Amino acid sequence: METTTSTTAPTTNVLSLRNVLLIDAALTGANGLAYVAGAAVLDTLLGPSSALLVGLGVFMLAYASVAAVLGTRRPVSRLGVGLIADGNIAWALASLAVVGFGWLGLTTAGTVWTLIQAALVVGFAVLQMTALRRTASA
Repeated sequence: METTTSTTAPTTNVLSLRNVLLIDAALTGANGLAYVAGAAVLDTLLGPSSALLVGLGVFMLAYASVAAVLGTRRPVSRLGVGLIADGNIAWALASLAVVGFGWLGLTTAGTVWTLIQAALVVGFAVLQMTALRRTASA
């Protein structure tokens, strides 16, 4: 008699709440670090003053830290993820307002960069809310 055993490797959902938070934290943190470390160069390229870029960078680093902490907790805080997603939506809306109203004296590169960031954070918010819905039904 022959016996077969089937084993399957555990699968990891790349778009889990944890992973989406940690990826958001990593990219936001990298962007914040670039703003803080490179403000003297980025002000000419993007348009806003060095002081504003440093302030935005510090805010991004703090935001990324919160997202990273939430992403490492077990269980992941559903409220925390919702707040991070809401923050991403607020950032995107503020970015659109900055571009639409011509605030901060953005250069063409600054306008393009701001719109790219807005699209990226909306994408993160959608992924975060989708992951929240999946975990609610699981």
